[in-house]
Amino acid sequence: MRVLSENTVNRPTFRLSDPTSQWYVLYTKPLSEKKVAERLQLLGIAHYLPLYTTIKQWSDRKKKLERPLINSVVFVRCTVPQLQRLYTVPSVAGVLRHDGKPAVVQAHEIQNLRILLQQVGAADLEPIALEPGTAIEVTRGPFKGIIGTAVQVLNSLRVIIEIRQLGVAFSVNVPKSFVKTL
Repeated sequence: MRVLSENTVNRPTFRLSDPTSQWYVLYTKPLSEKKVAERLQLLGIAHYLPLYTTIKQWSDRKKKLERPLINSVVFVRCTVPQLQRLYTVPSVAGVLRHDGKPAVVQAHEIQNLRILLQQVGAADLEPIALEPGTAIEVTRGPFKGIIGTAVQVLNSLRVIIEIRQLGVAFSVNVPKSFVKTL
């Protein structure tokens, strides 16, 4: 039996500092998000898997679990030719496409997810349907830097944080004085 050393394994090579790289959405097989993220890490591919912690209760015990915020999705930062080679990674089901091309996720949308997950628990994130509204940026407070859409609710703003290409959104309340329009 022939054993392949790590140097002889046929792996795609990636330059993380490539200026033409952009964020894309990789679809994974169900319940394979963490495995795909581990495999991307081993290949040296810049990726982001937004995870939140939840408590699962069984009849006899409780356990903290880290779960993906968006099921069957891992974000990757690479070029289009590199993206095509990711189909060979086990458990990758495909790439999100728009008009026949790989759909680009804006860097500020990835940053919004990072900010949200640092500041609030998943129980505080409220999934909602996308609605048109005013584009805003949060200028201070725990959500500083988030760019989203605002819907007025009483004395505060309900800020919608969205990833347009996925059709996913979350909402949080922010005081009016903490935002500016774009």
